[in-house]
Amino acid sequence: MRHFLDFEKPIAELEGKIEELRRTTDAGGIDVADEVGKLRDKAQALLRSTYAKLTPWQKAQVARHPDRPHANDYITALIEDFTPLAGDRAYADDLAVVGGMGRFRGRAVVVLGTERGNDTESRVKHNFGMARPEGYRKAKRLMELAGRFGLPILSFVDTAGAFPGIEAEARGQAEAIARSIEAGLEAPVPFIATIIGEGGSGGAIALAAADRIVMLEHAIYSVISPEGCASILWRDAAQASTAAEALKLTADDLRRLNLVDAVVAEPLGGAHRDPEGTIAALGDRIAELLAPLVELDGATLRARRREKFLEMGRSGVI
Repeated sequence: MRHFLDFEKPIAELEGKIEELRRTTDAGGIDVADEVGKLRDKAQALLRSTYAKLTPWQKAQVARHPDRPHANDYITALIEDFTPLAGDRAYADDLAVVGGMGRFRGRAVVVLGTERGNDTESRVKHNFGMARPEGYRKAKRLMELAGRFGLPILSFVDTAGAFPGIEAEARGQAEAIARSIEAGLEAPVPFIATIIGEGGSGGAIALAAADRIVMLEHAIYSVISPEGCASILWRDAAQASTAAEALKLTADDLRRLNLVDAVVAEPLGGAHRDPEGTIAALGDRIAELLAPLVELDGATLRARRREKFLEMGRSGVI
């Protein structure tokens, strides 16, 4: 069954009526095609008007939609001959961060992603996309591997943030994130990062210190979650919608602030309504952005990447 968000309830009611009429047709052979067509047009119009005026908090809900395609879906569809590589060569393998080598449209690449999982079992397995230190150390290892072999890096980010548990702090969470960011900034190869859902805090930046940062239309990217921000500022998580507005976390906001380089449109109603189309559109955009970067040498890439992030600081937006 399709999952509907709270603000989509009127749409859910219309689509429910359409499904009931279809079942009536199947059971009794009654021709209700005209009525179904009218309801479908009405549902589409309501969907279009709803998504034309989403608030930042509603966009955050869309970014977290359980049916939204995840990192493994993008890797499966876009990367041929993918070979996963495990472990940080120091402590363990963190399944919240997936990575390996493969081919993107014929070109050998290193791929990274934060994977949330799509059912209870897989979400627990991937720790809901919240990486521990060993996940960021694995990412650092793979970025360095990419540099050694001259392979472009593609990352797909979808995380609420790094795992906040005591054991993660004890194993050096902050240092691991910082080293992963450093590896991204220093990589002598093209690096394209995409925020495919939620990009939260340093846990997202660790895999997104890239030459080009892409966001899907309804993705969000911020220093803290709206709920976390509301809890700190107002001591009330119910103020999350107010916090979302203040954080400027939507793709449109971040593009205007020059913090991301490109925004990829999603199908009407969000990526979860047409995962294949979303993935294909993102693949085209990545290919377009990657083409000029592969012509540059490592020193030029590092210098431009450094200047890109320094300019964010000079402009006062971070």
